[in-house]
Amino acid sequence: MGYNRTMKARIMTKQIKAPFKHIRDAQNSDCIPEGMTTRTNPFSGQSIELPNYVAEVYDYTMLANMVAEKEDVKNGWGSSESEWKIVRKGLDWFRQHFAKEYMVLLD
Repeated sequence: MGYNRTMKARIMTKQIKAPFKHIRDAQNSDCIPEGMTTRTNPFSGQSIELPNYVAEVYDYTMLANMVAEKEDVKNGWGSSESEWKIVRKGLDWFRQHFAKEYMVLLD
C-alpha cells in the first residue's frame, strides 16, 4: 500500500504538529529527514508508508506501549500511568491526522 504522488506532496508540505515535544524539536531542527518510510503491523503483517516524522511518532507510541505493558506486569495494573498517557496521546493523534494509517498499524 502506498501513496500516490499527490498524497505524498500533501503530507510532506502540510505541517501537522507532532504530539510529542522531542519529535517536534527534531522536526524543526531537520534531524528527521523528509521522505517516506514503511512500518508493519506486528500482528496483522500489513505494511504502509508513512512520512518519516509520522514513523517517529508511531515508534515512540509503540515503545511507550511496550514499557507500559512490562511495568504493569511487573508492578501491577495501573502502575505505568505516565506511559499509558503517552500511548493514548499517540493513538489519538494518529486517529485524528492519519486515520488510514491508524487502521493499518494500530487498530
